[in-house]
Amino acid sequence: MHIVFFGDQHLESLGGAQVSMRLQRRFLERAGHTVTAVAPRMHAGCGQADPGYLDLPSIPITVDREYSMSWPGRRTDRHLDRAFASRPPVDLVHVQADFWGAFIGHRFADRHGIPVVHTMHNRVDVGMAAVTPLHRQALAVLNIWRRQSMRGIGQPVEGSDGWAFLRGIAQGSSAVTAPSGHFARRLEQHDVFGDVDVVWNGIDDDLLAAVRDAGTSPPPARRPRFVWLGRMSPEKRLLPFLEAVVESEVDADIEIIGGGGQLRAAERIARAHAGIRFAGRLPYAETLSRIAAADAVVQTSIGFETQGMTPFEAAALGTPTIVSDPDIAAELRGGLWAVPDGSVRALAATLKQAASDISAGNAPVPDPDVAEAFRQSSRTAAMIGIYERVLRAG
Repeated sequence: MHIVFFGDQHLESLGGAQVSMRLQRRFLERAGHTVTAVAPRMHAGCGQADPGYLDLPSIPITVDREYSMSWPGRRTDRHLDRAFASRPPVDLVHVQADFWGAFIGHRFADRHGIPVVHTMHNRVDVGMAAVTPLHRQALAVLNIWRRQSMRGIGQPVEGSDGWAFLRGIAQGSSAVTAPSGHFARRLEQHDVFGDVDVVWNGIDDDLLAAVRDAGTSPPPARRPRFVWLGRMSPEKRLLPFLEAVVESEVDADIEIIGGGGQLRAAERIARAHAGIRFAGRLPYAETLSRIAAADAVVQTSIGFETQGMTPFEAAALGTPTIVSDPDIAAELRGGLWAVPDGSVRALAATLKQAASDISAGNAPVPDPDVAEAFRQSSRTAAMIGIYERVLRAG
């Protein structure tokens, strides 16, 4: 098969969706398929030219020029059609975008009569609310843009909220997938698509094996070691986590991996607990090694994640998780301490309980079936099954 990915951002830029798409491409190519990734051209440079990338004319949208956008319209349509004239015929379009990449991908598929699989990566309503107080107005504008860009594709979808937007960009899809069961259920409940397939984002089989083989040999007598990792922004709830650490006075070492706008505020709170250390941003392989060496990973966002990769990475490495989000807790099926509610007090109590269980040798063990199902090879096999089903249906 020749599968064409459409993304909002270039696959060599930073971001979880981009990491997932690079991994998907590699494993699809291992299985003998051809993948072309269509996305806006990067302005910060992305190294060597890759024939699997088809870069669209774009404008930078961030100061560091890491991220860019391409305008969905006739000029972009013509650019794409000229570029694909010299490439193998396309069997299937896989849209993995939420904004301009989705519009451009669906327009391309509609023009050429190619079936579409659409992966939803983003809870647009929650994401917008996290970054702007004017999220309702922003969503209304996005829905107007969506209706104009996708006019004539599927049935017209009215509305101005986040769910109307997702319903609109799902129009014309033969299948819709989500990276978790809880996000798939929400998409179905809000009539985004009738039957959403669940395909987790996975972890590289080779990297997982390398980290496992390296092993960890922590000293026999030490304090429990907790790791929190992610973007330091309000929706990730780092500051409430640090407040809970201070309130609990937990006898544990706390490592914070990542960066972001809340770093200074986090450092101020952390001064009240001697065991907190900031590691900054780390390469992915090193981050996995830190997870494997930890006694527990701490997940603190609630309602924001469409999957929440960190607890699954921890489960794959045999490390239990302290989980704040009940949806993620249900998806993990064990190997965790569930925080009963979103308060700092509840998180503080759970941290103390986890430290006590670890010190006593009673930490929960992650479900081995979750670890196996999280391998990218199994995720790629599941997605190929969806591709084949869609193509059989014509």
